[in-house]
Amino acid sequence: MRRRDLLLGAAAFSAPQPDLILLSPAEAARIKPSLEALRRKWISRGPWSVTFQRPGALSKAGPHDFFSEGPYWWPDPRNPKGPYIRRDGEVNPDRFTANDRDLSDMSEAVFALGAAAFYLNDKQAAARAWQVLDTWFLDPKTLMNPNLEFGQAIRGVTEGRGIGIIDTRPLIWCAAGITHLAAAFPDERDKPLRAWFGAYLEWLTTSKKGIDERDNGNNHSTWWATQTAAYARLCGNRAAEEATYNLALKSFIPKQFKPDGSAPAEEARTKSLGYSIMNLDGFALLARIAGRAALWDNLSRPIEYLAPFVLDPSKWTKPQISPIGRNRGYFLGLAGLHFQRRGWIEAQRRLGVPSNTWGALLASLLGSAA
Repeated sequence: MRRRDLLLGAAAFSAPQPDLILLSPAEAARIKPSLEALRRKWISRGPWSVTFQRPGALSKAGPHDFFSEGPYWWPDPRNPKGPYIRRDGEVNPDRFTANDRDLSDMSEAVFALGAAAFYLNDKQAAARAWQVLDTWFLDPKTLMNPNLEFGQAIRGVTEGRGIGIIDTRPLIWCAAGITHLAAAFPDERDKPLRAWFGAYLEWLTTSKKGIDERDNGNNHSTWWATQTAAYARLCGNRAAEEATYNLALKSFIPKQFKPDGSAPAEEARTKSLGYSIMNLDGFALLARIAGRAALWDNLSRPIEYLAPFVLDPSKWTKPQISPIGRNRGYFLGLAGLHFQRRGWIEAQRRLGVPSNTWGALLASLLGSAA
């Protein structure tokens, strides 16, 4: 090999790697097989906006405010026109879900197209992703306000609650897509886009609703932390990111889990296994974003505790009013990749993964794991 080639190779090896979220350049070969299908799925869909479908008289939310309704709240049979009442675990199909659905689709599209732009050098995918992002976050006519003041409202009770913040967890996929997109095809919209996430991060960490969610004490606190870490990483706010990891290590994990690994706050619910899985998914995602062995090590006992029940839900003796689907959660797969536990990786393959962009990319990682 000529000296020039050696120098070029050394320069490429030492070049700083882009600061991505959830995935890495080293995983390119493992991810590529799923990207073409994801690209085809999302390249012509959208764009989306919170302004396209509004709740009307259901809420005082403005045209740019994200609005959702609590899933477990129903009309009172004894007072049909009065305040809604709670039926834990029973989802009301008549609630307003348009903003939830569109936020999820937008985030999946950005993740898929951003990853295609980065790993496949796909200029068309990049252009579409920037258009989707511009419509949801930046265009004055269609942008979403960077707060969740009207999340999980309850008819006749409240216009919004802190626990509504869990509805924006798909933005984690969006943030991951943005890091890939900006690294592959920089655009002048990148700076104001990250400013939007910076404003949302500020609201998450300082508003009453944000603090209520942080201090909820169950999976809501977990997903608050996972969102906060992702958005802080996107914005380059290392102080907020580190504070989140420290909070998870010193407060959330020790307070949520008993020494045996069980999570009492989740097991008290009518969907106790489902919520236990959802909680560990959030923690596993946080640990992957952080890349911190300490987080994984502190989660090992809860993972060991829950794994047998994920593999065989019939062994679970606590309340679970609805069946656990085959593709239940993904914390086992992520833990298997980190700890190099072949059994966990293979178990996740058998169980399946979520039917979204993240699930497809994770399936590629699991399928090529040594």
